[in-house]
Amino acid sequence: MPPAPGDREARREDVSKAVWEVLADKGFGGLTLRAVAKAMGVSTGMLMHYFPTKRALIAHALAVLEKRTAERPRRTPSAEGLATVRAMLLDILPFGPDDTGRNRIWVSSWDLALADEGFSEDQAARYTRLRGTLVPPFEAARDLGELPADADPEQLAATAVAFVHGLVVQALFDPARFPEDVQTAMVDGLLAALRGPG
Repeated sequence: MPPAPGDREARREDVSKAVWEVLADKGFGGLTLRAVAKAMGVSTGMLMHYFPTKRALIAHALAVLEKRTAERPRRTPSAEGLATVRAMLLDILPFGPDDTGRNRIWVSSWDLALADEGFSEDQAARYTRLRGTLVPPFEAARDLGELPADADPEQLAATAVAFVHGLVVQALFDPARFPEDVQTAMVDGLLAALRGPG
């Protein structure tokens, strides 16, 4: 028997916690209905009332991941312009265990996104939103004279996202070579290069 609407909502948080537990332990490669059911202490059949297919479970897992990413603690920028860009880029990088775990889960989701048109479109939309959040501080930096007058904030946002996500991958695979101070220095180097001479 399917759960009543009230029960369904009451269990949703339990499901989300179990999904996160499985993702943190095994990534998307280990995300199965059976693994989530085991983490919840329920039967696979019961869980299928919530997620009749693995695709539905993955869609929920991506929503949980996006929510947790949005709710993570953020740095407070010291000023507008490039100081804000710097804080936003540092917030993405895998410095501590929570940041590292979250980034590992995101990277493990890319294979699924590349194999599924719907998930691929969703991931592209996430990148569009991320780039969009960086455009206003780049515009402010240009207006403050921190960047050349002809700087293109949208292109700079795309460059910054490509750079920082490449750095995420490097740091995940070779943390000894890319500790926090090295990652920070590389972000500062990028921003210095974007400033240009003088």
